[in-house]
Amino acid sequence: MDLGGNIGPSTVAAEELPDGFTMGGDPSGNAGGESEQQQKAQQIEDQRRMILEQACTQEALARLGRIRMVRESKAKAIENSIVSMALQGKLPGKINEGKLIEILERGNAQNSGAQEGQISIQRKRYAFDSDDESDNDDDL
Repeated sequence: MDLGGNIGPSTVAAEELPDGFTMGGDPSGNAGGESEQQQKAQQIEDQRRMILEQACTQEALARLGRIRMVRESKAKAIENSIVSMALQGKLPGKINEGKLIEILERGNAQNSGAQEGQISIQRKRYAFDSDDESDNDDDL
């Protein structure tokens, strides 16, 4: 049973396509501009991953992965720091888990003044509850 041969882009005009269908293989319907951006972003991410794999031990990479699961922004900042140090030649050797912990502690010390991630408890005050010096709670 012959169904008329193969139908390809050369045999179907763009005007003949039903609504929702496109000529290219791009499911988003873009002419290729966004796929190029996606490819470029993927290449940059692959380069970052390769640099991290060369600069860190497996244990350090595993710890970075666990940090990424909890707080992706913090992991991204640490990765950017490691990648920039590697590109500048400031890394004396591979970063092991202990060295990564030192980097994390340095980052925490720099951000210690920020309120991010801290819990502040404020107690409600009632009219009959005062913290004046004349208030002597020891008598109870």
